[in-house]
Formats: sequence, structure tokens, C-alpha cells
Amino acid sequence: MIKYVGTTLVLAALTGGYLSYTQQQNTAHQPLHKTLPAEVLPGKDLPAENYRTYCSGCHGEKMDAFVDRQWKHGNKKEDLFNTIKHGNANDGMPSFDSTFTDKEINELADYILTGIKNVDRYADNNKPSSNLFKTKTGSIRLDTVATGMDVPWGMAFLPKGELLVTDRNGKFYRVGTDRSLHAISGAPEVLNRGQGGLMDVILDPAFASNKTIYLSYAKFKNENGTLLATTAILKARLEDDQLTAQQDIFVAMPWQRTQHHYGSRMQFGKDGYLYFSVGERGNEKQNPQEIKGNALGKIHRIKSDGSIPSDNPFVKVKDAQTSIYTYGNRNPQGLTIHPVTGEIWENEHGPRGGDEINIIKPGSNYGWPVATYGINYNGKIISSISEKEGITAPIHYWIPSIGPSGMAFVTGNKYKGWEGNLLTGSLRFQYLNRSVIKNNKVVEEEILFKNIGRLRDVRMAPDGFIYIAVESPGTIYKLVPVN
Repeated sequence: MIKYVGTTLVLAALTGGYLSYTQQQNTAHQPLHKTLPAEVLPGKDLPAENYRTYCSGCHGEKMDAFVDRQWKHGNKKEDLFNTIKHGNANDGMPSFDSTFTDKEINELADYILTGIKNVDRYADNNKPSSNLFKTKTGSIRLDTVATGMDVPWGMAFLPKGELLVTDRNGKFYRVGTDRSLHAISGAPEVLNRGQGGLMDVILDPAFASNKTIYLSYAKFKNENGTLLATTAILKARLEDDQLTAQQDIFVAMPWQRTQHHYGSRMQFGKDGYLYFSVGERGNEKQNPQEIKGNALGKIHRIKSDGSIPSDNPFVKVKDAQTSIYTYGNRNPQGLTIHPVTGEIWENEHGPRGGDEINIIKPGSNYGWPVATYGINYNGKIISSISEKEGITAPIHYWIPSIGPSGMAFVTGNKYKGWEGNLLTGSLRFQYLNRSVIKNNKVVEEEILFKNIGRLRDVRMAPDGFIYIAVESPGTIYKLVPVN
């Protein structure tokens, strides 16, 4: 989830003096003095090359990530021109009047403005005035299915049209066909702090006969006066609004003091195994790239009893965490199965910029934090590269970060023009993202239901309709085509 840290970032290139934060940072970067390669002079990509050559060393490889911020001295073209040309000595921003001509500064300012406009297209404070929304393919009505929750994190559909909903505060509900909300007892005790709590829910593939469900949650303990937490998967039997035979079948090691980046999304594969995500818990330097004795920053694959499939990619690696299916993941909060190929698709939060969509391949390294399309929340560079040999690149990334959460492919024929599209909830910008997929690439996107609320989960139901879960006040909506 995207969040902003209050610091003043003192920059040494381009427009760094514009940023406005609440705390002061004493260190200043040194200006970059590089000669522009002769092969890019002249050319229509000169502004982009100027940015990469003179500015990316301090502001990051992706200009779109750099501009996703508050601006101290204005973000109009004349503001950009003046700061690039004259600098700002108090903020450590050098002048570039002897480096660029006025024409080059104007072109560079225009280039930066394209990134600002990209961010602005998400920004809209107007709340919906109706439950009827126009889309590119027709109109959709949002029918309220359930209310009375705080943060509905996950949904699962029971036989006969009923619905299970987790609330991050630890409460667990069954929603009746009459929209009534029924509390389910026996849910695990959770750490409802930060981003933790009761998270996802999924039915066993044989639920009709075994009544088994799985819950992901923030498990906690006190150790020598220190509160520690981690991601856990609980298996239980559900009957008459009560959980019994509760058993943790997975507890992610090592325990952490932090209270964010739990991951926690679950999905059964066509192979019958349970796939689930565990975030790196905010410790990117130690967790996501380590496969030995470390379950954090990974996608895992286990059997329904918690045992390990014999063909998991690291079962023969000495001291490895054998449940690991992929690694180098930051904070995956979306996980779904492709209705045709059966492949597991995932989305994960980047830092400031660089949210990703990935197709999960066994044993693959998805790069965090070695390669990223984003920068840190305080504007510092995390990595100078976005791609590297041996690292699986995302099929799509978002700049600015949208804060992706639940995701689902559209199936059936109720939503004309949406068949096979990928839907993703946006926490940061509070909308539903529709991605048109061709040859495993996102070729078009549409912003749906802007400012409906922090959209935590999206699911295709057995009745052929799409359901979304929105936070605070917690509400479940059903998407009904009306044309």
C-alpha cells in the first residue's frame, strides 16, 4: 500500500527543490556532471535522455515515479523551467543554465509535465453521487450486498448464494441471501494493528463434502516483552456459524517486530495445492532474497494439510524453506488463477511507483529489492535498475502506485466487452482497475467507480456476477450490468 513519509528530500538534480515535507533531512546529494552521449544528439527522445543522464542518479530511473509527490515551488511549466535553469542553492539544487539551452530546458519541463498529468488522471476528490456508473462498454449498477463491517479483507462464496467475509479487525461473517450479517465464532485471535488482522478466506475445493475453509491472519506472540508477529494460515471446519478443528498449517518464519507487509492472499491451483503470499514485512534487505530458513517476501505452495509437494522448486536445496514457490516478492495482496491456462497471477505493492502484475513461475526470482520500477517513499533510490538477467520482470507495472489488492479474471457472458479482462482493486486511488489482456500483456486500462472507497477485494462469484469489497465503512457490492 502506498504511503508517504514526511521528510524534506534534498536533491541534487533536476527539480529536487520542489518537494515539501514536514521534517528536514540534513544530507545533500552531490550534483551529477555527465556528458550526454553523442548518439542521442539531436533526437526526439532527448528530454528523456537528459533526464536519465543528469537526473536519474538522484531521482530514480523512472520519471513517472519521481513526479508522484507534493511540489514545494510549484509544478507548472514556468516553475519547472526556473528551477532547472537557476537551481535552488538552499535546497542543494544546482543550476543547469550552462548545461542546457533554454530550448532543452523547455523540452525537459514538457517531459516532466507528461508524468505529472499521468498522476493527475487518478486524482479526483469527488465522491460518487449515484450507484449507477458509465463505463466504456455500458453502464454498471452497484447493488449493496452487505454493510456493517470495517475493513472487509476477503470474500468466499458458499453454496446456495451465501457469502463469507473476513473483517481485518478479527471478526468473521456469513452474509445471508437476505443480506443479513451473521457472526461466525472460532476465528483465530489476530494482531489487529498496522496492516495486520484477519485477512483472506478461501474454501477447500471439496468444501461441499468436508466443510473445510482456510483463513490467513496476523499471528502474534510476546517474547521477552517484545511483540512479534507473522503471517499464518489456519485450517478449520465450518458448521452452523462455528469453526472447529482449528489448526495452523503454516506459520511464516522468522517472526518480525514490524506490523505491515503481511501479504496473505490465497488461491487454490488446478493442481489442488494451496498457493499463498507472504510479504517481506518491511525488511527488504534480509528477507525477500533469502530462501534458507526465511518464508518472508515469497509465494508459497503447500498441500491442504500443510505438507510440501515433492515437486516444489527448492525441496532439494539444503536448508531451504521448502514451501517456497517464488521469491523476491515485496507485498503481494492479489492472487488469482487464469481461467484458461490455469496459471497463478499475482499483484504486489511496489514502493513509490512500481506496483506489479506477475505470472507466477516455479523457482523464479521477481527481483525485490534488487530491481524495481519504484523509488523509496522519501524519494531515495532503492535500486538503479528495473530489470536484470536472472530476474523475472513483471508483465505490467503501475506508476504511480495504485496500491493493488484483490484481483480476479472476468469469466462468463454477463459483462459484454470484459470477457477475459483482469480486475484489480486500488487502495490508494479507491477505484476498480480493468485491464484488457492480450498475449499476457496489458494493452488497455479503464478506471471504474472512482472514489468508491479503498477497494480491498474483487471476486467472480458462482452466480456469474462480480463482487467487490470496499473499506470504511465496510461494504460489499454486486456489479450489475444495466444495458
